[in-house]
This record gives sequence, structure tokens and C-alpha cells, in this order.
Amino acid sequence: MEQDLRSYSPLTFAFIGDGVYGLYVRTALVNAGNTQARKLHERTSRIVSATAQAKALDAISDMLTDEETDIVKRGTNAHTSHQAKNASSYDYHKATGLEALFGYLYLKGDTDRIEELIQRCIDGSVADSR
Repeated sequence: MEQDLRSYSPLTFAFIGDGVYGLYVRTALVNAGNTQARKLHERTSRIVSATAQAKALDAISDMLTDEETDIVKRGTNAHTSHQAKNASSYDYHKATGLEALFGYLYLKGDTDRIEELIQRCIDGSVADSR
């Protein structure tokens, strides 16, 4: 199966990774304690923005294996037809790399690794938003 995954486009990984990242962030915030849906949405929006994802990638970069670093680089360097709306092109490409990583790990079935990395991403984002 891994050979099949390595042949996937990094934008395919980013496509699924966008949803995976959002779901795991939402789950972690809900598990942190019951609060108003509006507040959950605001917190989630701050963490899943392209700018926050670029910072999250910086926060986990020292934890990545060589294989994961390769996936991130492929995602970051992928040419997209999208324009960044509320982020610099640099942050948008870094966010795509992060999403590619989470998409790859999800399709690989490595949920333990996703949870480990997501927690570091959230910890960094929460610290930045204080």
C-alpha cells in the first residue's frame, strides 16, 4: 500500500489533509471542555487558517521523520491554481505542505502520529493567540 501512497499527488494528500486537520483540531478543542459553539468556531478558525498552519508546521518541523519531511516538501512545492485569500503565498504553500502531511498520515492509517503532531500544532497556536 505504501508504494501506492508514494505515487499520489501531494495536492491529493493536501485535499484530504485539510479535512483531517480541521476534524482533529475540532475534536481536540471539544475534548478540552464544553464551551459555546461560537467560541469553538472562533478558536478553530484561528488554528486552521493558512497563517496558523504555516506556524504549526514550524512548531512540528523538529519532530518530523525524513519521510514526513519529504511529504511536506512535496506539498509545499506543489503548484496550485488557488490564490491565498487571507495569507501570503509563502504561508499558503507552507499550509499546503502541512495539510499534505496530515493527508498522507491519514491515508497511511497512522492516527497515533496524527494525534501527536496535532497536539503540538494546537499547543503552538493557543500560545500564539494569547
